[in-house]
Formats: sequence, structure tokens, C-alpha cells
Amino acid sequence: MEENLTAVTGFIFLGFSGLQHLQPLLFVLILLIYLFTLIGNGLIITIVYVDLRLHTPMYFFLCNLSLLEILFVLSITPKMLENLLSQAKVISFWGCITQCYFYFFLGTADFILLAIMSFDRYVAICHPLHYPVIMSGHVCVFLVMGCWLVGFLSTLYPLILLCQLPFCGPNVINHFFCDYAPLVRLSCVDTHFLLMIEYVLSSVVLLTSLSFTAVPYLYIIATVLHIPLATGRRKAFSTCTSHITVASIYYISAIFMYARPIQSRSLDLQKVVVVFNIIVSPLLNPFIYTLRNKKVKEALKEYLTRKSSVLQPEP
Repeated sequence: MEENLTAVTGFIFLGFSGLQHLQPLLFVLILLIYLFTLIGNGLIITIVYVDLRLHTPMYFFLCNLSLLEILFVLSITPKMLENLLSQAKVISFWGCITQCYFYFFLGTADFILLAIMSFDRYVAICHPLHYPVIMSGHVCVFLVMGCWLVGFLSTLYPLILLCQLPFCGPNVINHFFCDYAPLVRLSCVDTHFLLMIEYVLSSVVLLTSLSFTAVPYLYIIATVLHIPLATGRRKAFSTCTSHITVASIYYISAIFMYARPIQSRSLDLQKVVVVFNIIVSPLLNPFIYTLRNKKVKEALKEYLTRKSSVLQPEP
């Protein structure tokens, strides 16, 4: 039984070891992006909550997307910032396992939610008269709960297998967070099967959700092209552009990272893409939806106006 015991009690991140002289600058840059991400996504949730005009399925899903983004960056970024200022870039064994799980759990839920948002746009444009019935409040809550549940359960089995692996050294992870593949490679036993599971599950989640995201837009395009007036076509497409932009950013980076064979992945290049996926993408979400959405911009302007008038001292 002793050979099954985990000898390693913690892991050391290599992180950005080749950029030691730039780490203080990286810390400031990542901290600013991190704060703007929390503020931006938090602001979207607040605006949708307080403005009754935004109490629709589309903005309900947007709120959940923003909540996922906040939790996603909270699972990775604080530890990354700590390690940028620390000489000993360490994380405990169970801290690493927990970080790995939440990264994939929240990421999976993100992609499923993007597919749900595509379906919402499909119903709104292709079946507008049936939209209130199909996308009722109960249906929206059910879809979102299913999104969170699938994300939670789909990453549970690989995590259980990971917890059973013996780690007896070395304990250095060539990454800045606990990604599944670099962590599994540190085990004392053959992990080819686990790496194959990670590749298959990641590919299934990404490609399936991508299909459910893309197919509704094929129907949307076909429907919009039959609209006789150009203004009508522009109005229909304008409700989709923000979602298409966000979905494209997520899928391109995630497919590059996880839907390729393990052997073809360059860890150094993957670090750069992961930084974009973890740090930059969640920041872009609130800006894309506010800058391209007239209703959100109006609600944001009114909310900030009310706040500023409350904060101003009375004469």
C-alpha cells in the first residue's frame, strides 16, 4: 500500500521563469486587468439586476456568463499574482487539485452557456412569436442549472483519477497554474491513459458545444437573409454580434490549447495562449457587450448618473 501514497505535498511553478526581470511589470499589468475584469463583469451583473428593462433571457444568460468569468479569474489569478512577487512559487497538493478542478469546471460551464446563448438568439430571431413561451423563466433557469451541473460533473471523473495518482517527485510544474496535463506528467506511473481521457473529454466538450453554438447561427443567417429590408437585417444581426465575438475568442484559444494531440503542444506557446484565455478574454466580455449593445449602454449611463447624483453633496 505504501507505493500508492502521495509523497509530494506541494508543487512548484516554473511560471514565467525566462522573464524574471519583467515579473514586477507583469504583476502590475495582470493586477490591473484582474481588477478591471472583476469590476466590469460585476457592473454588468449589477446593471442587469437593477434595470427592469434588462430582465430578459438574453441578459439573464449574460449575467451568468459574467459570474462564470468572475469565478474563473478568481480560481487562477490571485495565486498567479502571489507567485509573481514570491521567490518560492509553491502551491499545496490539494490547493493544486482544487485549482485544476475549478479551472475545467468553470471553463466547461462557460462553453455550454455560450451554446445556450446561441439557442436563445436562434429562437428570438427565427421564432419570435414563440419566444416568450420557449424561453420562459423556468426554461432559462433550467438551462443555466444544467450548464453548471454538466460543468461540475463532466470534470469530476478525471479529477478522481488524478487524486489517485502517486506523486513522488519531481514536483515542478512547467506552468503558472495547475493545468491537468503538466500535473499528470509529474506522476510516478504511466499516465498515457489519463492524458488520452483529458484529450478526448476536452475535444468532446469543445467540439460539441461549438456545434451547438454554430448551427443556430446557420439558421439565423438563413432567416436574416430573407428579411427584405436592409435595416431589418442589420437590427437582427446586431443582437448577435457581441455573442459571436465572445464565442470566437473563447473557442479559438481553447481549441488551440486542448483539442490538439498532447504530443503537438508546445508548453511555452501554450502559456502565452493560456494567459490570453485566462486574463484577457474575461476582461473583453464586459467591454464587448457594453460597447456593442445599445440597451446595456443606456442602462449603464443611467446607473452611473444615479450613482454620481447620490454621491454628490447637497448644497
